[in-house]
Amino acid sequence: MRRLWRWFLVAFVWRAATETEDDGSERPPRIVPDGPPSPRAELVVVALLILAALSAVGFIVVYALDRLPYQTQWMGIALGCAFALLAAALIVTAHHLVVTEELEDEYGSPQPEVAAQVAQVVSESGSRLRRRRLLAATAGIATTAIGLAAIVPAASLGPIYDLNRFTRTPWRRGRRLVDQHGRPIPAAAIHTQELFTAFPEHGDPEEISAPVVLLRLEPDQLHLPKGRSGWAVDGIVAYSKICTHAGCAISLYRTPLFPPVDEPPGLVCPCHYSTFDPQTGGTVVYGPAGRPLPQLPLMVDRRGHLRAAGDYSGPVGPSWWGVRNRKAWS
Repeated sequence: MRRLWRWFLVAFVWRAATETEDDGSERPPRIVPDGPPSPRAELVVVALLILAALSAVGFIVVYALDRLPYQTQWMGIALGCAFALLAAALIVTAHHLVVTEELEDEYGSPQPEVAAQVAQVVSESGSRLRRRRLLAATAGIATTAIGLAAIVPAASLGPIYDLNRFTRTPWRRGRRLVDQHGRPIPAAAIHTQELFTAFPEHGDPEEISAPVVLLRLEPDQLHLPKGRSGWAVDGIVAYSKICTHAGCAISLYRTPLFPPVDEPPGLVCPCHYSTFDPQTGGTVVYGPAGRPLPQLPLMVDRRGHLRAAGDYSGPVGPSWWGVRNRKAWS
């Protein structure tokens, strides 16, 4: 079967490469002078189109692997080469494979026969092409590959294959919270009007669900949702650091300087200014975010260090289709 396929492929390429335009039908007198064929230019165009297709496929492969160093640069190089090679193929075609015709007559009123002449000129301009099927096939492959390369990044709009990596977290009951240097965080080190960033001990800090923000509030000001009454420790609450709108890092903390008149405390995303209320379970009070910040339950061990008392209240990160129907798990 494999040998038969190889013979079929060789026969197809040979037929496409040796095809000439000769269907025996009677044609009107030529308007554009017949140009000499240029087999070498045709082969150059075919090679450029194949290389353009391979570059576009390379872009898709680099995008799908999603683990190569300098991935963005490689993707840019691959897509740039695809368009550059396609442009080179068009330039070679225009200069060596298309018959040029310059008409010095003035433009007149459009007539049906003139339109037919224009169509004939366009048709006869490609008279130098001898391997039309081969050129059309390679052009189709190149444009299809480049088209796929343009469509594939749309997969970044939301998860398609592995949804678990968006709901799986490194947090579990008893896991200690540490700072960026891996040092355990005592509960006494969390002061009011300050924002702390913590990570799971021995966890990957680059994981999207790893970082949390810590802040201390007045216990009597907490109005956490039903079922979270024990999720705060002496007014200390923890929320995911990743905004539920576009996935930016929560790095701003709005602290009321004059509590009687100022706005209540708020966790603010600097990208689009989504604001979350830490007193009410990270609910959205302003901005485009559509979900509350996932909250992490806390507890204190015998040494006074903060530990997780469980997993998040919901999936971490930006929203996607079906996110509300899933739960975080470790």
